[in-house]
Amino acid sequence: MLRYPLLHPPLLSALATAGHGSKVLLADSNYAHRTNVHHRATLIHLNLRPGLVSIDDVLEPVLSAIPVEAVHTMRPDDLSTPAAWADYERLLGPDLPLQPLARHDFYATCRESDLAVCVATGDGRHYANLLLTVGAVAP
Repeated sequence: MLRYPLLHPPLLSALATAGHGSKVLLADSNYAHRTNVHHRATLIHLNLRPGLVSIDDVLEPVLSAIPVEAVHTMRPDDLSTPAAWADYERLLGPDLPLQPLARHDFYATCRESDLAVCVATGDGRHYANLLLTVGAVAP
């Protein structure tokens, strides 16, 4: 039995195989999980129903399991600030600022070979996607 906030065995396994510099996509329910991720990335389905589970629900235990050195978001075409971003900033803290990428740049980045994991969520908020870059563990 694990004494750890993250208990999902396939997600733990996928994160354990991701190394420094690997990317972890926490995708909202509108994201094309099959066509806008690298074909070797592990796809974890947590999209039980609309609204369940949210990216916030996944982010918190993932942050307890891996070091994160960068966080990218998908910037809306109209340059507005999605409401979800305030929640992410609260969970991530001031040391991990959100780095917006244009929508098509975000997709292109997620199709690159360093995408190790895609977590499909039921989060229905628009532009709620997060792309985490795995950091290094300090010696």
